[in-house]
Formats: sequence, C-alpha cells, structure tokens
Amino acid sequence: MTRRVGRHARMIVGGLSVLAMLTSVAGCGLLGGKEADAPATSAAADGKVEKPSINLGVLNVLDVASVHVALKKGYFKDEGLDVKLTVLDTGAASIPALVKGDLDFSFGNWVSFFSAEAKDALKDVGGFKLVSDGYQAKPEMFLLLGKKDGPVKGPKDLAGKTIGINAKRNIAELTAKATLEANNVDPNGVTFKEMKFGDMQAAVDNGSVDAAFMVEPFITSAQRSAGQVTVMDAASGPTDNIPIAGYTTSGKFAKENPKTVAAFQRAMAKGQKDAADRSIVEPLLQDYAKVDKETASLVHFGEYPTSLDATRLQRVATLMKTYGLLDKELDVKPLIIATPGS
Repeated sequence: MTRRVGRHARMIVGGLSVLAMLTSVAGCGLLGGKEADAPATSAAADGKVEKPSINLGVLNVLDVASVHVALKKGYFKDEGLDVKLTVLDTGAASIPALVKGDLDFSFGNWVSFFSAEAKDALKDVGGFKLVSDGYQAKPEMFLLLGKKDGPVKGPKDLAGKTIGINAKRNIAELTAKATLEANNVDPNGVTFKEMKFGDMQAAVDNGSVDAAFMVEPFITSAQRSAGQVTVMDAASGPTDNIPIAGYTTSGKFAKENPKTVAAFQRAMAKGQKDAADRSIVEPLLQDYAKVDKETASLVHFGEYPTSLDATRLQRVATLMKTYGLLDKELDVKPLIIATPGS
C-alpha cells in the first residue's frame, strides 16, 4: 500500500575530486562509537525482528529502484519484514515523520540529512543513523535542462537566471552551485525556485524558470516529449560521481530495534545489487514511476552501491561547508551503522 505525505570549486577539486557514493565501513558501532554497540550481523539467526511491520519513506524516482526490487523479489519478506511505503515529494519531508515515528526508515539526499543533523533536528530521537547506501551519480542522470531552441544553451547562460529545483539546501543546490562555479558562473547570482519534479518540464516550457534541475525519469521524459536540452551536467567536474542519497533511521529506533535495522540492511543490499541490472528495473520503473516502456528503456542510470563508506560521505559534508550549507564541520562516521557482513 502506498500513501502520500507530501568557492571554491577549483580549490576543492583535489580534496573532493571524485565524490563517489558509499561503499563499506566496518567497525562502526550502532551509535557510531564502540564496537559493542553494533547491531547483530545475523538477525535472522538470533531470532525474530523486533518490529516486523515498518514504514519506509521514498520518492518516485529512479534512485529508489532497489526498494521496489527488494519488494518484488521478497527480500524484505525473507528477513521477516512487511514494508509499507510512504511517497514523499522531497527527502527533507521525511524528517518530521522520523521524529514523530510515522516513518521508521526513509530515503533522502545526504545534503538534507546532514543539514538536519547539524541542526539537531532529530536530537530528541537520538539523531540520524545512516543504514543503507542509495544512489551515486553518473554522467547524464543529474541534469539542468532548458527549453528547446531557448536562449539558455550552456552553463554560462545560467548567470543571473532562475533554476527550478525540487528543494533548496539539498543535493541539487549543492551540485548546481559547485558546477556553476567550475564553469565560471557566480552561483550566488542564480535564483533557485522550488517546485516538484513533475512540474519542472512545464515550468521550463512556459518560462516560469529558465532551466530546471531534473533527475530520471523526468529527464528522459522532458527530452523526448518536449525536446528540452542539456544546459549543464551537475554531476561533472568537482561533483563527478557524487554520492546522492541513501536511507536513514533515528538513533532511538536503531537502538531499540537492532535486528530490524540489520534485516533492513541485508534486504536493501540485495536490492541494491540487483538494481544494477536495468532489465530488472525497467518494468518496475514503468509501474511505480508511471513512465512508458520506451522512456524506461532510455533513462540514464546511476550507481547503486551496496554498503556505506564514511570517507566518501565525508566529502559531501566538506563540500556543504564550502558552499555554506553547513555552518561548521560535520563528522559523518559516527552516524553510520555498519552494514552486516561489511
């Protein structure tokens, strides 16, 4: 069942270089501290999960294909989990739901999660705990699109313009600013206008925005049906292979439900692995994202890493500090719950 809830770039290229997304961290405790705090690595063998029915927040984007793979193939069921999905407009929308306990886990972009953690948004429930990798950028799947035959044709044309974005202070704004600066465009001179991914194609065509930051399958749909053109690849240069998003829970939930967390991680690792096969994902994309077969066959896939890596994620937090999305440094490692078997 589904219910709706509605700088310097050149200076940091060496330090941030290829911002890849999450592979493996061993020895991180449940609360990022002592090894003894780590959740059991074989929950199935140790007994039943503490909470078999869980609520998971997702977005209807290609990034979450692994969830739908895991559902279809029964990976969650095999781990004793009955997963109910809540469809969100942005990952940031999951934050109050995690605080209230309406969501047990949620997908979202790392920038939104790190920003909220820095502001102690989940302080009352033990802060954020990162439980699974989600998505890593590849070329042509994180694009700013402009109108067909319009005046905005390349990065320099974006100077002083308005860009549609699904949410401010998130991964899209961060990567847009970094790539704009890498192309000698002042990111502070650009205006970001919030809107849903589904509204971006029309906004570009009717001139409400000069370009829009889109993800798949919206990119392919806008290119095919409206002839919209690539103005800038936001996952290039200083943001090449940038970690985009993943899955989180609260520290309170993780501490009280270590077997449930471990079971979720195992199921997700299988789903992430299978999602690398687009022949598995394309039919599911037609279903949950409601795109036609041809569009599904043309979308540009990112990477679906199977475990978490603190060093790579730390680069995202460092980039956030560089561009003012964090007021102070954030240590990512204590937030990570090691994937069982990593």
